[in-house]
Amino acid sequence: MSRTIRLIVLVLLFAALLFAATKLYNNLVETAPDISSVSVETEEADTEETEKEPAPDFTVYDADGKEVHLSDFKGTPVVLNFWASWCPPCKQELPDFNEAFLREEGIRFMMVNLTDGQRETVESAGAFIEEMGYGFPVYFDTEYSGAAAYGVSSIPATYLIDAEGNLVAYAVGMISADALQQGIDMIKN
Repeated sequence: MSRTIRLIVLVLLFAALLFAATKLYNNLVETAPDISSVSVETEEADTEETEKEPAPDFTVYDADGKEVHLSDFKGTPVVLNFWASWCPPCKQELPDFNEAFLREEGIRFMMVNLTDGQRETVESAGAFIEEMGYGFPVYFDTEYSGAAAYGVSSIPATYLIDAEGNLVAYAVGMISADALQQGIDMIKN
């Protein structure tokens, strides 16, 4: 009997978490422009100030296992990307992110690996990054804190956050180097 009650409680908690993540994701989608559909002309022509949405904070881990929070980077614009080494569109866009990382000073790149411990491990993701020679920092979302905070259900997913910690734009799916640069230009000081 106790086991059945525990299972019911776990199912209810999971349903509540899923509902909260969906609600947060829908709120983010409604308030931030999709960078893959925003043109530079539209951005420059829009002089009306829009209400800014604070980017949700979360906890991930660096390669040494140290906790890292998105809020640790407040004061610096952040390119936040969720990816995995088994994801073909992720692998296609990562070279563009690495080039932008090497080129863009004053922009923090938070490349968050969705590390489930089975299909993707810290070791397999680290080996992939090393093999490809990427220089950007990789953070591991082993507890799904970042994925839950942003309602990530499809990867790659990219979020652009300004220096004040506000979500400025996002893209779900692979983005081009031009779209990435356009997003970076939107968050530069």
